[in-house]
Amino acid sequence: MSETLSKYLPEHAVKPVFELIVANQVHLKIVNERVTRHGDYRKGLSGKHEITVNANLNKFRFLITLVHEISHLVAFEKFGRAIKPHGNEWKYSFQRLMIPFIRPEIFPHSVLPLVANHFRNPTASSDSDARLAFALKQFDERKQDIHYIHEVPNGSFFRIKNGRIFKKQGLRVKRYECLEVKTGRLFLFNANAEVEIIPG
Repeated sequence: MSETLSKYLPEHAVKPVFELIVANQVHLKIVNERVTRHGDYRKGLSGKHEITVNANLNKFRFLITLVHEISHLVAFEKFGRAIKPHGNEWKYSFQRLMIPFIRPEIFPHSVLPLVANHFRNPTASSDSDARLAFALKQFDERKQDIHYIHEVPNGSFFRIKNGRIFKKQGLRVKRYECLEVKTGRLFLFNANAEVEIIPG
């Protein structure tokens, strides 16, 4: 298991993550990319704690996602199944489990302060923290034709993963206003949304 984990985690996180997995009797599956989620936790019918994490995540996002899912398990076991999935009990568990990993041996200097700041009050998805999500994406293997929406010039057209085409209008507070070409409806996009620019 440690050998497998070393392919997906920062070097200094492997041993403590392995210990977390053993201590909480986690059955970990590393799965193909799912667009809607990075990871998942469920207690199987057999009583096994099953956690899945997407294989395509970079090492830092993989670590945060795995600890996020283990935190669900720990919160449910400690506080009972009636708690909200991302309520205060989960936040407390996530903070407590994540603190040992918020170190310069694990996270690069460009990401460490953003991770530390995020874990003052963690959200259901690190993607909703635009600054942290953008910093983490710098370590992804990017395809040549993929850009972030903040790189798309106003008035240009772009395509998202499901094939829908939009025209970028401009910035509204922290999100970008974009017009869907087919329906004429207005949508708001986070600055770190990945899109494919359509040449003009």
